[in-house]
Amino acid sequence: MPMDATTKRRSPSLPWKTRMLLSLITTACDAACRKNGTVNRRLLNLVDFRAPPTKKSINGVTSHDVVVDPARNLWFRVYIPKQHAGEDLPVIVFFHGGGFVFLAPDVMAYDAVCRRFARKMPAVVVSVNYRLAPEHRYPSQHEDCFEVLKFLDDEENRSKSLPANANILRCFLVGDSAGGNLAHHVTQRACEFNFRRLKVVGVVAIQPFFGGENRTDSEIRLEGTPIVSVKRTDWTWKAFLPQGEEFNRDHPIINVSGPNAVDISKIDFPPTMVVVAGFDALRDWQMRYYEWLKNNGKEVYLYEYPTMCHAFYIFPELPESRQLFDQVKEFIRKVLESSNGGTSA
Repeated sequence: MPMDATTKRRSPSLPWKTRMLLSLITTACDAACRKNGTVNRRLLNLVDFRAPPTKKSINGVTSHDVVVDPARNLWFRVYIPKQHAGEDLPVIVFFHGGGFVFLAPDVMAYDAVCRRFARKMPAVVVSVNYRLAPEHRYPSQHEDCFEVLKFLDDEENRSKSLPANANILRCFLVGDSAGGNLAHHVTQRACEFNFRRLKVVGVVAIQPFFGGENRTDSEIRLEGTPIVSVKRTDWTWKAFLPQGEEFNRDHPIINVSGPNAVDISKIDFPPTMVVVAGFDALRDWQMRYYEWLKNNGKEVYLYEYPTMCHAFYIFPELPESRQLFDQVKEFIRKVLESSNGGTSA
């Protein structure tokens, strides 16, 4: 078949403002990643602008921070849509991206993203601050995220942290990039854990960060597209994994559908939404993830954005970003309609 115009292009067509921001993010991250495998976080602080929690409503949403474990700086930010105070709301537990190395819930871009989720779904959003590599390697990030679920499952913790209309029986795990990796693995663990009340009823994996030892076509063909490249992902995986022969890119935490994949055929894995972009070098790994879930008999839905790049959805000026939020809202609505997760907290 002849290639269409999108296939022939080597980079997405984006507004100049979006391109500039993507270039700034990429340049800052590249400069902060040292050859010895450490991160220059002082340099990152020059462009890593933070947003405080807001007791006063901004665009209809308030926020506050909750500390889970100060010893490991484990905390989360809660976003509450005030205009829906009298409604029974699902809870979105959100895991941010950044290759397990960068970013946090209070970074301005993610603060804005979570406000949009809270307002548009609507939902109570819990955005998790997990430990970062290389200072804290795997499984620190996955342990931290699961610890937040256990924290919310405790009635006293929940009542002090979340509004009364937050229904943890209707919990969705949502993440982008590295957060999409976390959303899958934390859900898998949640399916095998006996929570007292909390129930994960759906997963939204937005351009999840997976990989493997062998290079895929999209990694080779899309080298040089914004944010993601083989060089950057190789550096990140090396910073993330512990030392040892068993820790290579075919470890199931990275190559989720690869030769060492966990058997999930008998796990009651919830409905999953997988988001893929045409100019994302990780695209083939994400497609393999979608096919793997489908082949294991899981309810999974694929949403493709052929003209977009990695992390496109954090830019509200893009029509595709607005479209994605609408699709997540519709996915949540459908899951809740068919779920027996309960209607009261």
